[in-house]
Amino acid sequence: MGRFSAIAVGVFVAAVFMVAPSLHAQTADPGIQQRMENQEMRIDQGIASGALSPKEAGRLEAQQARIKQREERMKADGELTNKERARLHNAQDRANRNIYRKKRNNRIVNTM
Repeated sequence: MGRFSAIAVGVFVAAVFMVAPSLHAQTADPGIQQRMENQEMRIDQGIASGALSPKEAGRLEAQQARIKQREERMKADGELTNKERARLHNAQDRANRNIYRKKRNNRIVNTM
């Protein structure tokens, strides 16, 4: 029984290592991650230049956090479907428009 258990455990461990990368590949979407990083950099740049007020920046950052939470919930089942991916892209498009509008609404914050 001891030898059989050791073999069974070895097969199970090997199977987990073979399946885990494929599950990650299904949920990983570098395009979504790159857009999140770019939008966060744009918000930081807006804060530094004074184009975004602290209140505007807080709202934009909260929107980014909600998108990230939504993405994590969608990935929880191990697969990001095309429909879920499209919803994330739409949410990021809305966030992108909000960043653009807030940075250009003629409200200047004194950065000094």
